[in-house]
Amino acid sequence: MDAAVLKKVALFEGLTQGQLAKVAQIGHSRDYPAGAFLFREGEAGQEMFVIESGKVRISKTVPGIGEEALAILETGQYFGEMAVIEDSPRSADAIAHIGCTVWVIERSKLDQLMFTDKDLAYVLLWTFVRTLSERLRETNDKIKSFFAISRF
Repeated sequence: MDAAVLKKVALFEGLTQGQLAKVAQIGHSRDYPAGAFLFREGEAGQEMFVIESGKVRISKTVPGIGEEALAILETGQYFGEMAVIEDSPRSADAIAHIGCTVWVIERSKLDQLMFTDKDLAYVLLWTFVRTLSERLRETNDKIKSFFAISRF
């Protein structure tokens, strides 16, 4: 992915041109047709994704109900970052909502880059923290709404 394109991704906004160039070197593109799973809930994860084009649906399967979409992500958004932070199974499914091209960053390559560039690591880790906090807040709001509706 081009460093100029990366600069428009919220995760990488705080990086310098040199740092963006380093990040651009560690990823690669992958294409998915509409309906294809990028990953499934419960699978081991070793990579995160940035959407170059198209849309990706993040969802969970609710027993007795079916698929519940948590978010539909678009160009420039990223997901799967928990897999590069911790060694836990995927917490949801990621499905190509429409055909998409994603930029894939493997955990081992990102770990090595952050180990060699501490300033880059600082910016990325704080952005991860803010992202996870925002997503937790959104999930809490959805849970409150669900319980409020289920009372009726």
